[in-house]
Formats: sequence, structure tokens, C-alpha cells
Amino acid sequence: MAVSRDIIKSVLIDNIKDVGRYDVRKRNYDIAPFPRQVFIGIRRGGKSFLLYQRMRETVAAGHSWDEILYLDFEDIRLNGFTADDLTVALECHAELFGTRPTLFLDEIQNVEGWEQFARSIADKKYTVYITGSNSQMLSSEIIGRLGGRYLATEVYPLSFSEYLQFSDIEYTEKALLDSEARARVMSAYNEYFRWGGMPEAVGMGVKRRYLASLYQKIYIGDMAMRNRISNPKLLQLMLKKMAESVMQPISYNRLAKILSTVSGKVSVPTVANYIGYAEEAWLLLRVRNIVTSFAEKESLCKYYFIDNGLLSLQLLDCNSILLENMVALSLFRRYGHDTGNDTVFFYNENVEVDFYVPEAGLAVQVSYNIDEAATKSREADALTKIMNVYPCRRRVIVTYDQTMAISDEHGEIEVIPAWRWMLGMERERD
Repeated sequence: MAVSRDIIKSVLIDNIKDVGRYDVRKRNYDIAPFPRQVFIGIRRGGKSFLLYQRMRETVAAGHSWDEILYLDFEDIRLNGFTADDLTVALECHAELFGTRPTLFLDEIQNVEGWEQFARSIADKKYTVYITGSNSQMLSSEIIGRLGGRYLATEVYPLSFSEYLQFSDIEYTEKALLDSEARARVMSAYNEYFRWGGMPEAVGMGVKRRYLASLYQKIYIGDMAMRNRISNPKLLQLMLKKMAESVMQPISYNRLAKILSTVSGKVSVPTVANYIGYAEEAWLLLRVRNIVTSFAEKESLCKYYFIDNGLLSLQLLDCNSILLENMVALSLFRRYGHDTGNDTVFFYNENVEVDFYVPEAGLAVQVSYNIDEAATKSREADALTKIMNVYPCRRRVIVTYDQTMAISDEHGEIEVIPAWRWMLGMERERD
């Protein structure tokens, strides 16, 4: 059933008023000067912040609020909204304001058949910004489905530098020389490490309660409902096992065997489907071994959670896991991640290197600390040996709070704390 024109008009008017009053925190994304863009990523991960930011920038550039058409397709007033209603919304805006609008369409994957409308208004030279959250919005596919008319940007929960900005904490090198300022950064680092960067959680005193609700209702609930999963507890159990295995490659077969011991017979295809659903929801991000066959690249992978806070919910003693997950996310932000993910790999053949980025010639090991001589030797040896296989312009061991340099026959291996690593990656991105 189509949504009535009166409801659409009411939503259009209310949305303009709401965004105009909203306290917009700018995210560290340089939005390219291209008139049609798609922001993709996990729900509640900060895509809407980018839309609000772009709306404010549009008005600041000399346009009026009457030239903004904003629809949020998670608004219950728009339940039942169809692709035909998108055209109606454009007509309603013209009736209300008599202007040619810039379109901001939030969580558009909830509107079946939206792609044809998106192509149509692109051909009519409208400026359009779209967000989306499921598998149909993956950057590797969206450009083709929209006929090359749009640019796609992957949006993650807050980076560490954004977390500091949202928390009003200065983090310049000069500021870090002051002991009190440095203490504030370190306190934020500890919090970010444990509870991640979901934007709405910033400043909350009890983040666990918010994240647990988000995880259960938004992610588990949505995945189960969207994919008609009759046993959501099995999905949740699988994700817990995957959280415990973040640092190691894990196969569909192994997961199926583990789950079968606690939940009755679970087939390999079921496990593969459930992992696919979690990837579609942007909850899990896959990393492949750069040296394995095609079949193993797909079935024996590492998986990382989109946010450390969501990962923390699954674990008790988890410092090493959280550190590696956080480093993985910093690499994805810098170099990208999609279904193909041919940018960030791990290397595992005779020696294991946690991450390898071919385009940057970057090899990264992650270790919570390297106090023990055996740990230090193991991590450094892996970065020495990979030089015999792949070229590396930079080799790094990321720790929780240690800094030093290690020399070998190939030059220097940096040892750097994760907070400096993340801030440095953000500066490189900028």
C-alpha cells in the first residue's frame, strides 16, 4: 500500500526542521565534489551524520532549506514506501516549495526497486546522496548496478581521531606534550579500545547497555527477520565463536563441527549462509590469505567485527583480540573493504603475518606487548621472512602502548602503540 501524499509532505517538512536543529558533528570524510554519492556501512555506524553534514554544507554554500529533500526510510511513517513513492515524494516537494531539490535518501535499501529511480534522477542531473546498509549496497556492486552514475564511500563507526573530536579532546602533537592533555587522550584510548566508536555511544556512561541493545535488536533481530532464520540463537552462538577466533583463520567446516557439539547437527551450508548474512549486515568483515587457492580464500578466512564495542560484548579476557580487531579496522578505513577485498590480506604459509597490504607494501604484526624475548623474536622474524616473498616498504609491529625500533638485514621494523598508529593512519587518509 502506497504512502499518502499528505504523510509524505508532513515527513518532508518535519525532516527539514529536525535536521536544522540537529547538533551536527563533522566526520573525517572528505566528500568528493561529485553530485551523486552512495554512503554504505553498518546501521547506526554514522552514515546519517554524513548526510546531515552534507546538508549543512549545502545550505552554507548558499542554498536554502527549501532546496533539501530528505527522507529516512527507517521512519515508521514511511512503512510500505515503494519505488513509485520516490517519484511522488519529488512531486510533493515541488508542490510544497517549488524548487529543484538536492536529494538525501537515508537507508534506501528498505525501498524495493530503488535503483531504477536512482538512475533516473541521475540522468536528470539531480544532486543525490544515498545511504544503505545491506549486501545490495556493497561498493563492489553498487557502481555497476547504478550504471556508473554514483560514487560509493564505505562508512565505518568513528575512527579514533573522530572519537576524540566527538569527545572534544585535542590530540595535536603539541597538545600531547601537556601531561593533562595526554592523560585525556589515553583515557579516551582505553575507552575506545574497549567500547569502540558507535557514534551514539559517545559520552554515554554505560556503553555496554546501549551496545547490547543495539546488537540484539538491530543486528541479530534484523538478520534473523530479513533472512527468515528460525533459530536466531544459533546465529548468535556462531558469532560468539567467531569473536573468540578473531585472530585465527577459521573454516566453515570447523565452525559447523563446533556448533554441532552444542546445538545439534549444523550443516556447512548453514554456517556459510549465516556468515554471509553477517557480512551483508556489515557486522563481519572478511580477510583472505594472499597465498592460498581460490577455494581456501573463500572458506578459510579471518573475520573481524565492524566495531570493538560489539566485539567486547562477546568476550571476557580479550585484550589481544580487541587490539588486532582495532588495527584491522584502521586498515580497512585507510585502504577499503568490500566483498572482493583485494586490498588487505593476511599471509600464512610457513610463517604468519597478520596483515599485508600489497598496494602500500605494508606488513603489520599485532601484539599486545613484546616484553618477552620470545614474543619479540617471533613477531620480528615473521616480518623479516615475508621480505623473501613480498616487497615491503614499511614493516610495523602494533602494540598496545610500546614504542621502539628493531633492526634486521632489511632495515628497520617500527614498534608503535595502536593509538599513534590509528592517528597516523587518519592523517595519511586526510
